[in-house]
Amino acid sequence: MTDIIERITEDAAGKQAPEPGELTPYAARLPVPPVLRPAATAADVTQETEIALRPTWVRLHPQLPPTLMWGYDGQVPGPTIEVRRGQRVRIAWTNRIPKESEYPVTSVEVPLRTDGRPPATTEPGREGVEPDKDVAALPAWTVTHLHGAQTGGGNDGWADNAVGHGDAQLSEYPNDHQAVQWWYHDHAMNITRWNVMTGLYGTYLIRDDEEDALHLPSGEREIPLLLADRNLDTDEDGRLNGRLLHKTVIVQQQNPETGKPVSIPFSGPYTTVNGRIWPYADVDDAWYRFRLVNASNARIFNLVLVDEDDDPVPGVIHQIGSDGGLLPRPVPVDFDEALPTLTAAPAERFDLLVDFRGLAGRRLRLVNKGRNQPAGVPDPAGDVRYPAVLEFRVRETATCDTFELPAVLSGSFRRLTHDIEHGHRLIVLTPPATKGAGGHPEIWEMTEVADPSGLQLPADGVIQLTGADGTTKTYRRTARTFNDGLGFTIAEGGYEQWSFLNLAPIVHPMHIHLADFQLLGRDAYDVSGFDPAVGGTRTPIAYDAGTRIPLAPNELGHKDVFRVPGGQILRVMGKFDGAYGRFMYHCHLLEHEDMGMMRPFVVVPAEAMKFDHAAHGGHDGGHGGGHTG
Repeated sequence: MTDIIERITEDAAGKQAPEPGELTPYAARLPVPPVLRPAATAADVTQETEIALRPTWVRLHPQLPPTLMWGYDGQVPGPTIEVRRGQRVRIAWTNRIPKESEYPVTSVEVPLRTDGRPPATTEPGREGVEPDKDVAALPAWTVTHLHGAQTGGGNDGWADNAVGHGDAQLSEYPNDHQAVQWWYHDHAMNITRWNVMTGLYGTYLIRDDEEDALHLPSGEREIPLLLADRNLDTDEDGRLNGRLLHKTVIVQQQNPETGKPVSIPFSGPYTTVNGRIWPYADVDDAWYRFRLVNASNARIFNLVLVDEDDDPVPGVIHQIGSDGGLLPRPVPVDFDEALPTLTAAPAERFDLLVDFRGLAGRRLRLVNKGRNQPAGVPDPAGDVRYPAVLEFRVRETATCDTFELPAVLSGSFRRLTHDIEHGHRLIVLTPPATKGAGGHPEIWEMTEVADPSGLQLPADGVIQLTGADGTTKTYRRTARTFNDGLGFTIAEGGYEQWSFLNLAPIVHPMHIHLADFQLLGRDAYDVSGFDPAVGGTRTPIAYDAGTRIPLAPNELGHKDVFRVPGGQILRVMGKFDGAYGRFMYHCHLLEHEDMGMMRPFVVVPAEAMKFDHAAHGGHDGGHGGGHTG
């Protein structure tokens, strides 16, 4: 990356204007968000803390002017909230963004390039397109979701329950969960993609005795890393002006069903870490713990640690935890066939130990690998114009770090198996061109048809699925949009297996609120029998016995975000316990979520399920056509 522009010192960088679109990598020090620890109180008393949302000006890079953003407590990212397990807290997320405040994000949709140039998303600037006036007119309408939290539906940050200036969202969090990294972010209905981009995100840590007993690196050697890609607008001379730019590419000028253009999710050329573009971190030649979260709208990072020659550095990174807490055992990140990159989809979290011992005087870089080039090499055609993420500058110390990587991390971890009594759900993720979808992918909730003999196939909303045992089952669609009738009612304390079938080539990171899940397996399916023009299958979607898809070793812990590639059924199982109420599940590509790829579900006491007036109760969603369990 040093050949992008001549390296200059940090002080000089603040005085030198960048060339159009170019910034010096590793010119700013990595900031670390302040830690907010609500005071512990008696068991029967709930501690209340106010966190105010305020406008703020942020220097994303020393060569840029300040950028207008919104932040929790006026900081981007917001403070790291840290609590002990079982420490119940109540947070007043108070909207202190003044009325008539300027909305910090400029939004444009630019035409698809057909002249062979790299995607427009790899470049800054609006390309002469006028900003979307409706986005510019948005008010400060916000609601905070604590992602991963087991808390009642009324505290979960329901997307419609956003608040305006001067109002507060009161949410109570029991924090009765094993040690974990959650994160909080805006979840306002229809506009999450822009609100999160303004800077409304932060991380949340729960500590417990089991984690304490591992004596993991702590204090200055435990650092949150919140990654988010961004784009920036330019002035009349083509120079970066620091203004946040949500630039997406139009892939269909006029959808025949809606008459509106259709665009793909946002991705940007600049990677921020803790709110700074391509920073550096001075670290000791010792063990460090990094709590990484992908806070991007839609970018999936493929991270590799490289040396000064852009060669991967194996044996240094060990993953010890995922979305829901500690893994059973450490997973070495060796950038080999088992784990060629550390792949991080939006909202996924990674608890990492990095061993810098023996690397004093070295500069190592965390880079985002494009699909067409080796690690560290720019790949504009692969939407990675700048692979830079973060540089580690390892300094020599006179002390010896005696920490030893544990062979076993969590003795309390229990693997879920298919023989646990559980219900089943089948969820289908459709291609954007599907009949009635308006050019956007959808979530279809499916119910098995007991007797399909009366159906005339193919039919809209009807899918046939042939599983591993050769049995073909027929399913009908019962919901496709967020505002369709409630489909899933779940008994609190019950286990459920959710099977996600992806009919499109795009990877969808699916997130289910409230519960921790474990991945049971991935199965390949031939999805060519689905006809988007009909909205159903002409021939059954069939299990592909010749393709085996093993779970990655770092997918074997507790998860609440799951990557679902095209042509797969991903099976996950979880227990819906600890809270009642109405929750959501959705794709965590924020543009997809905002465009309706989100559905509600309700958790009620098991005893109350006997009086449920929904015809389908909670356990007839089907198990995906008899695929292996």
